[in-house]
Amino acid sequence: MQITYNEFLILTAIEKEKEKLSQRKLSELTKLSLGTVNKIVSDFLKLKYINEDNTITDLGLKVLEPYRVKRAIFLAAGFGSRLVPITLNTPKPLVLVNGKKIIETMLDACVKVGIEEIIIVTGYLNEQFEILLKKYPNIKFIVNHKYNEANNISSAYLVKDKFANAYVLESDLYLYNQNLIRKYEYQSNFLGKYVSVTDDWCLETKNGIITKEKVGGYNCYQMYGISYYTKEDAQKIEKDIEAVYNSPGGKEKYWEQVILDVCKKNYQIAVRECYEGDIIEIDTFNELKAIDKTYDV
Repeated sequence: MQITYNEFLILTAIEKEKEKLSQRKLSELTKLSLGTVNKIVSDFLKLKYINEDNTITDLGLKVLEPYRVKRAIFLAAGFGSRLVPITLNTPKPLVLVNGKKIIETMLDACVKVGIEEIIIVTGYLNEQFEILLKKYPNIKFIVNHKYNEANNISSAYLVKDKFANAYVLESDLYLYNQNLIRKYEYQSNFLGKYVSVTDDWCLETKNGIITKEKVGGYNCYQMYGISYYTKEDAQKIEKDIEAVYNSPGGKEKYWEQVILDVCKKNYQIAVRECYEGDIIEIDTFNELKAIDKTYDV
């Protein structure tokens, strides 16, 4: 039972709120016109996807099930050299920021929406990550013993068969807006914040689809390392990561270059927009001190 993107937006909004929503409120939440919302709600009533009070039915939940996020994969093997001296004894994802480990901000969001399968690829000081099991007992760890010899494609290579219906997350992002992690996703997408100018990694797009990944640009989307992949794209990703990793120079690449650069013709990856303040990327010790004053001593 495939549905359109607009139908997906409305049905997931209804499922998330779990209470009666007026058509006008649905229009506000989905940013769709009131006329579009009225038409889709009317169709949903006829199909018995929703009840008369605009709450979702068991059939509606069944329709959404193919879009359910099944797992979250965290890439957490790196050293975090730019955050020295803190990372000399602590992996960057476990660094405390305002009393909370960086990776916990994303783990909490995953747990909140019911993502039960969580995989963390570790490397540097991997044994320290076991402390997370006290709070998140269902985590599965995979150790990347080559984290110091290759780029993060070596971590993706170890989980290349796990991308179906999965989020892939960099583990050093401090997530303020937990709603960025969702129970359902419609299509493969990469998170980005629209900026007029940036000297960071960014994405060019056309009609909402990523056309180019580059460093620095104008009127583009600054990349954030949270992405999602459908079952169909995951099948291609598994083969492409294998091929690129074993090609000359492949081990030096960032894993996302596989889908956004080297093999981009194989994919239609949408940009999913986030906004200022949703995520903080802490790259340097000075940035850490600016966010958490306890380090400024």
